[in-house]
Amino acid sequence: MSQFILLEATANPYESIPGGGIGMILFYVVLMVGVVALMSIPQRKQEKKQKAMRDSLRIGDEVITIGGIIGIVISRDNEHECVVIETGGNRSKIRVRISAISENLTVHDDEDELGKKK
Repeated sequence: MSQFILLEATANPYESIPGGGIGMILFYVVLMVGVVALMSIPQRKQEKKQKAMRDSLRIGDEVITIGGIIGIVISRDNEHECVVIETGGNRSKIRVRISAISENLTVHDDEDELGKKK
């Protein structure tokens, strides 16, 4: 007889939660919103870092495109948001969008940049 009472007491797991099933659904919704927010924060930081890198591109910088092409920036067109890079031994020139630049290999000294801004 005691086994039936024990099974009957644990038959509805939502009885102990205030609001029943709606409280449980609300809990999962809040949990999912929190997880999505925590996952998007690092992505936004990475996007800001990439945008800052692309905005700071200068003529003479060595860059790598998303496609893996390595070259040197020889001109920049802000109106059309593109750069011309020179690559290869025969000095081939390629016009690419600034958004296609994935990495800037040239290291700029902060002191050098501060000196130019004054």
